[in-house]
Amino acid sequence: MSEGFDFEKIYLSYWEKVYRLCMAYVNDDATACDLAQESFILVWEGLPKFRGESNIGTWIFRITTNYCLRQIEKERRMPKTALPVQLPEELVPDRSREVELLYGFISELPETDRIIISLELEDIKQSEIAQITGFSEDNIRVKIHRIKKKLRQKFKEYGY
Repeated sequence: MSEGFDFEKIYLSYWEKVYRLCMAYVNDDATACDLAQESFILVWEGLPKFRGESNIGTWIFRITTNYCLRQIEKERRMPKTALPVQLPEELVPDRSREVELLYGFISELPETDRIIISLELEDIKQSEIAQITGFSEDNIRVKIHRIKKKLRQKFKEYGY
């Protein structure tokens, strides 16, 4: 089944989403790039074994999620730095202050919540998020509602 997959097309189609998912874990551009690249190496290696039993995107996000969790477990939590009050514009020229805050807030969430909200922000169907995480769809719906509530509260605390 996997012989019909073009890795370059897959990479180009999913790179940004995989990067953003990794970014939600680490809130650091260089580390997120490294995690995303390593995730795509795993995708490349696993592509011949992909049986097409799930959507290719679901499979890629599952690989990325598992890889990020393994890396975090290995390093047992990289120290988180507080977001600076003024972000140097040259570091993130294409992101608004709100997006920076959102990534910061997401990085403070428990690992499972980071996975769920990051996938939700990528417009992944809740049924696919359930497949990726192993939770029921009903549980995913409840978790997304609670996570969004926490994030809204954080924004209020920052005056947004």
